[in-house]
Amino acid sequence: MKKKIISALLCASMVASMAAGCGSSDTADTTTTDNTASTPATEAAPAADAGTEAATDATASDEGKVLNIYCWNEEFKSRLEDHYPGYTIVDGTTGTIGDVTVKWNITPNDDNAYQNNLDATLLKQADAAADDKIDLFLVEADYALKYVDTDYTMAVKDLGITDADLADQYQYTKDIVTDSNGVLKGVSWQGCPGVLFYNREAAKEVLGSDDPADVQEYVKDWDTFNDTAAKLKDAGYKITSSANDSYRVYSNNVSSKWVTDGKITIDDNIMKWVDDSKELVDAGETSTAELWSDDWKKGFYPEGKVFCYFGPAWLVNFSMAAEDEGSIANLGGWGATQGPQGFFWGGTWICAANGTDNPSLVKDIMLQMTTNADIMKDIVVADDDFVNNKTTMEAMAEDTSYSSKVLGGQNPLAMYCAGVDGLDLSNLSAYDQGCNEEFQNAMKNYFEGNATKDEALDLFYKAVEEKYPELTH
Repeated sequence: MKKKIISALLCASMVASMAAGCGSSDTADTTTTDNTASTPATEAAPAADAGTEAATDATASDEGKVLNIYCWNEEFKSRLEDHYPGYTIVDGTTGTIGDVTVKWNITPNDDNAYQNNLDATLLKQADAAADDKIDLFLVEADYALKYVDTDYTMAVKDLGITDADLADQYQYTKDIVTDSNGVLKGVSWQGCPGVLFYNREAAKEVLGSDDPADVQEYVKDWDTFNDTAAKLKDAGYKITSSANDSYRVYSNNVSSKWVTDGKITIDDNIMKWVDDSKELVDAGETSTAELWSDDWKKGFYPEGKVFCYFGPAWLVNFSMAAEDEGSIANLGGWGATQGPQGFFWGGTWICAANGTDNPSLVKDIMLQMTTNADIMKDIVVADDDFVNNKTTMEAMAEDTSYSSKVLGGQNPLAMYCAGVDGLDLSNLSAYDQGCNEEFQNAMKNYFEGNATKDEALDLFYKAVEEKYPELTH
């Protein structure tokens, strides 16, 4: 079994995350924390009964006294610090829950560093000292299958979490972390349906209105969107900061998987992104800036002269400089509308590591952070996030007292709710992260005139087949 698990991790290994997922690499802590041994843990107790018990109840057992959490940025850490009952901050990489010390091992996604660190540690999990074992770790949609299809992740039912506990969660968030045998291996506190965030001042200046319904008419499909780009250029605006901004909208609306039976397939809708983006770049209506780069971020400020960004709620919270005085977000200058097509982007899932000596605490964290209705609402209000709870989101979508400061007082939640209900995950594959990254990298050469389209496609195939030698095209 150990050889099977090692093979699964190594063969499925993804490289170089595009820092998508929830929270980008530019928000990541660049320090990796070593786990140091403390008091040896005793034998793990059985999982506690259903899951909204207080933290002190969850930790008052013969379980381990160190909880090791592996992740790639500060997002989940901030959620736990701000919302989990009884969590106390000790320093930047340590906290406490009751008498348990929480140790954060944060490794940025850049150059696949997070997955490499996680893989290396999981391979030693069975032989590790109790206080060094991973207790829970986080995964993103693009590579979740790599981990949920191994025995390194625990079934949530083995922690005592029932279908009834998770009944209010969106189905797509379960599908992503369900293994090939139909077993659920993780949970998430958030949903990530995407919308189009537009610069209200630019909309008023160029389109004559910043009302979401009016703006939608100018971006309702790709042909109209591209026509609007020309109007915006005449007024000195780029429609998007980069061609990469729209990539996830196209790639989420494909009719085929990246890989089927070992063969790479490029869907027609992804090729439409290539053709549309090439026209926009050649016309000077967008750029080829890398996501998360300084050039890409310029549009977060009025002088950047960018009309829109595509993204889910986490983009507003973690990437759009809402804390910076003078930014559009800080001034409440963004609006939200549906855009040309529905899509989702990213998401963060909590997985319990097999071998954890803190199953009751892991269970309680999962339940508190993903099913507690009060905590769910607090996350929406405090963090502008979209949470994985249908009842909470539908109620808040109708709540006239809720509004987003970043969005100028708009309540976008009904828009998110409509988007999440239509999400189709049937075309996900275990190779999505690598294929998405390498395709955008290769097409940048075409957009910038350094390669023909066919030459760029050859670069893509070569890069993917080097990354995944088992694939062909």
